[in-house]
This record gives sequence, C-alpha cells and structure tokens, in this order.
Amino acid sequence: MVYNLIVVGGGPAGMLGAATAAQKGLRVILLEKNEKLGKKLYITGKGRCNVTNYGDIDDFLNSITTNKKFLYSAFNSFNNYQLIELLNSLGVKTKVERGNRVFPASNKSSDVIKALHKLLQINNVEIRLNAEVKKVLVKDNHVTGVLIDNSSQVLGEKVLIATGGMSYRQTGSTGDGYRMAQQLGHSIIEPKPSLVPLVTKEKWVEDLQGLSLKNVTVQAIINNRVKAEQFGEMLFTHFGVSGPIILSISSYIRKYLDNHITLRIDLKPALSKEQLDARLLRDFDKYAGKHLKNSLDDLLPQRIIPVILNLSGLDIHKQVNQITKKEREQLVYTLKNLELTVTGTRPLNEAIVTSGGINTKEINPSTLESKIVKGLFFAGEVIDVDALTGGYNLQIAFSTGYLSGISAVR
Repeated sequence: MVYNLIVVGGGPAGMLGAATAAQKGLRVILLEKNEKLGKKLYITGKGRCNVTNYGDIDDFLNSITTNKKFLYSAFNSFNNYQLIELLNSLGVKTKVERGNRVFPASNKSSDVIKALHKLLQINNVEIRLNAEVKKVLVKDNHVTGVLIDNSSQVLGEKVLIATGGMSYRQTGSTGDGYRMAQQLGHSIIEPKPSLVPLVTKEKWVEDLQGLSLKNVTVQAIINNRVKAEQFGEMLFTHFGVSGPIILSISSYIRKYLDNHITLRIDLKPALSKEQLDARLLRDFDKYAGKHLKNSLDDLLPQRIIPVILNLSGLDIHKQVNQITKKEREQLVYTLKNLELTVTGTRPLNEAIVTSGGINTKEINPSTLESKIVKGLFFAGEVIDVDALTGGYNLQIAFSTGYLSGISAVR
C-alpha cells in the first residue's frame, strides 16, 4: 500500500498533522517509536499539560524567542482559540490560569492525549507503535517512503517529520529528526537547552535548596546591560536556581553563556528603596531589643535571612536598635540587588524544550515543506523555533502540525 502521507512521530505536532491531513481525505499512517502516543505530552506542565496560552497574537509573537517571523503562517492557519475549540469539541474542557496559561479543567494531560487519539481514530489514521523510522527514502529528489527499524519499507507520497527535539530523552526525543533531515541535505542549528535551570557559582545557594520565592524580579545582566527581566516565582536548588522566571530567562541568555552573566534579584520589587527603608524602620521598632536575625521574619522567609545579612556585611547578633542608617542602607541594597553569577545551564536532557534544530531558511514557512526535498514536511520542536514558558511551545507544535497536515493535501 502507498500512503498519501507518512507521519513520523506521535507527539502533538504529529498527531494533529496526521488527523488534519486525514480529515481532508488523505490516506495517512502515523509511525511512533514508543509503545504509546504523546509520551512527552504526558509529563508537560507537571502532568497537567499547559496546552496553550489565552493571549492574543502579539502575546504569542512577543513570547517567541527564536524565529518568530517563520511562525506567522502557522499561527494564522491554526491559533490558540481554534485549539481550545477543537479540544472542547473532543470533550476536553479547559480553564485559564495565571499568566493566561490554558490547562484541561481536569488537570490531566492524559485527557488531552485521549482526545487527540480519538481525533486520529475518527479520521481513520492508521497508527503503528514501536515503529522506529531509520531513514526517509528519496528518489529523484522526491520522498517515496521511509525505512523502519525492522528493515521494512513504508511507502508514501509525502512524509512529515515531527520527532521533537532532544530534551527528556526518556520520552523518545533523541534527535532522530535531525539525523534524518541531515541525511537529506538539511543543515541543523546546534541543539541547545532552553527553558532550563541555571547553574551558579555562589555556594550559599546550597543552603537555600528547595526555597521558593514569589513575586520577585530577576534581571539577567550581560556586559553591564540588562538582557532580560522577569517577574514571578523562582526556586533555589543545590546547583543554582530554577522556577518559572529562571526558565524564561534561560531562553534569552543561552546564546551568551561564554560571556559574564549576572542575575540580579530584587526581593521586594513593589517597594522603592525609600519605602523599603521605612518598612525596615517599622519592623525594627516592632522588634526592638531583638537580634537582627530575629527581626526580619515579617519581611523574608526565615531561611534566607542569614544569607542576606551575611551578604550585607551585618552582624546577625547585633540588636536592631543599634543598627545605623548606613547599615540599613547596606541591607536595603542587598534586598534589591541580590546577585548570582551564572556559570552554565543544566544538561539538554533537563531542558523543557530544545533550542536549535532544522534550519528555518531551508523550510517554506507558508507550507512547512522542505525547500530541498519535495514532499518532505516538518512540524514541531524538530524545527529551530522555541518560546518562553506559558503554553507557547505546545501551541507552536499544534500550529505547525496543523499547517503541515493541510499543506500535504495540496
């Protein structure tokens, strides 16, 4: 049998691409090397699956950190509101949370996977699991099918590669799509970790391991210039820092890791220096006669107080009524300028997404067809596109999956 479209990869891009093409009447087969579909989708959003974002198109474009113009056609062909409508029609109710993040109302990523599987079945997509594609077959510069792991061929007029990136390798994202594309003449932008925790030089972070800070501002400073700024929640770890705003900042600074990078944390961004000083005076008055280390519980989590006082050069055993104005100024400065030195990121396998991939210059953005091999399409994380956290990366997968599926019909 010769299929109209062979889809390689059963993640969100592959599933929606396959279903979309089949809905238009194509004979489609979906090949997935794992024992089930949507393995990486299952763990996204800590198992809750942040499927998309409820923001408008400007929000999306402002959140794309790599090759945003390349995605114009994909977003215009299938946007976040259409995705929500599709999921609702398949029985998945959704809800909007902080930052316009959209989740299934059930908080179960498995509900999203079941819905997409249902969509595949409704449109008669043939699904073959445990089928690892080794090579895309080409004749006269046009795809003719694929070779799978047991050396058998699956013949098809068109092939869609939607194999994901190289993060969370245990889910099957092992860079297969890069290898196949390279064999066919495509160039690969070096895959690097994005949305990834940062490693820092300072040893005091180990004392704060597991401490989460909310409503703080973090700036990434490179060569004395602010490269990125985020407000929200962060987390101290044994190696450095993580949490939502740190992951987002990693997207902006990953290309500059050879430079000196400082993270400047403002623990009290809602207060000016003068307001913070006034607040300290009130607290010191309240805790008059107590040691400095016991006077800041209303302002800071207890675990971080010794660190802040040490970095401020203050004696933790000094009584608050003996603190001078200059010492208060030192404390205010540290509270609004807590600094960390970035030495690197955690490994690619610990990143939420992969930055890098198939060069967008070699893909037609209006169809997602290869400019090098006819009948070859790409969708999802395998392409050199990525975004901040908040559902944007999954929407990229769905939008590119849809556009490639529609384009395969033409």
